[in-house]
Amino acid sequence: MTDTATTADAQTHHQALGRYGETVAARHLAEAGMVVLDRNWRCRLGEIDVVLRDGPVLVVCEVKTRTSNDYGTPHEAVTPEKLQRLRRLAVAWVEAHAATPAEVRLDLVAVLRPLRGPAVVEHVRGLC
Repeated sequence: MTDTATTADAQTHHQALGRYGETVAARHLAEAGMVVLDRNWRCRLGEIDVVLRDGPVLVVCEVKTRTSNDYGTPHEAVTPEKLQRLRRLAVAWVEAHAATPAEVRLDLVAVLRPLRGPAVVEHVRGLC
């Protein structure tokens, strides 16, 4: 196999893992009573994984999926720069949808998908 094929396979696996995690996260949050408004919303600033309503609160949710914590936890992947980008994306989503939420909250859903057994899902409300 060539390096190009190996890289393409890795990217495909990474994308599939990300889609899996976003589906698990959206289902988990809906089961917790939130309403999914949008998934994979994109604009020139980037992408929001999941947008939800939690009562009167608009929730912009970042989903991080891992098969292990060997390269760091999902929480460690949410840097101050990532939080700043999510804040800008939240404003862009609100403006694009002419929404008037009482409050906007940034959440993280960490999905750990081990080789065996069910996924482990952790929902962190209100990232700083």
